[in-house]
Amino acid sequence: MAETFVTTRWWWIRHAPVENPQRRLYGQQDLPCDCSEQALFENLAKLLPAGAVWLTSHLRRTRETAEAVLPHFIAEGAEAPELIAEPAFAEQHFGAWQGMTFAELKTHLADEFDAFWANPAKARPPEGESFAEVIARVGRMIDTLNTTFAGRDIVAFAHGGSIRAALSHALAVDADAALSFRIDNCSLTRIDHVMGDGRPAPGAVRPWRVTAVNWLATAAPPKGGN
Repeated sequence: MAETFVTTRWWWIRHAPVENPQRRLYGQQDLPCDCSEQALFENLAKLLPAGAVWLTSHLRRTRETAEAVLPHFIAEGAEAPELIAEPAFAEQHFGAWQGMTFAELKTHLADEFDAFWANPAKARPPEGESFAEVIARVGRMIDTLNTTFAGRDIVAFAHGGSIRAALSHALAVDADAALSFRIDNCSLTRIDHVMGDGRPAPGAVRPWRVTAVNWLATAAPPKGGN
């Protein structure tokens, strides 16, 4: 009998831009986003599958982005999904550093700044969390939802940090290396979890397939899967 593989498809979308001219570390500050570029959301809506589970983080910028895509998605003839808030997919919490510019952070850390920059993913801000900890919390929830929604499409409106964390979890990429993934606002990152009888597909070391990373809806659509 042929082995049966179950594919759970993750469609990660980073939220729309936040006005941040000073490039502050806003982390989990609950800031609004700019959803004025309707063409971006219209193009994204055309790519998303019907019948998917739609998730956001608990921060308003991800829900606002999902709500900007939703009317275009419905216009394509799909049924409106419920928006489920999942705090585990929030951006990194920068604790006492939240709201600082990098220049202010450098002044604040003084002699410790070079040590931070040598290993940024492991650095834990006071009252906050490290990027390595973000990878751990995002990964735990991905594993849970892969079981809960096995074989489904999951559309997750999230953040640059949590999408990098998802890629790190899927590919077993070191936390510092995962910071090198570029994740633009309103970009789509598509990764599929493929598992059969408790093991990945033949020839695969890990049960993940990467279809697109940081794809923008102004280009040709990514190939591979539904």
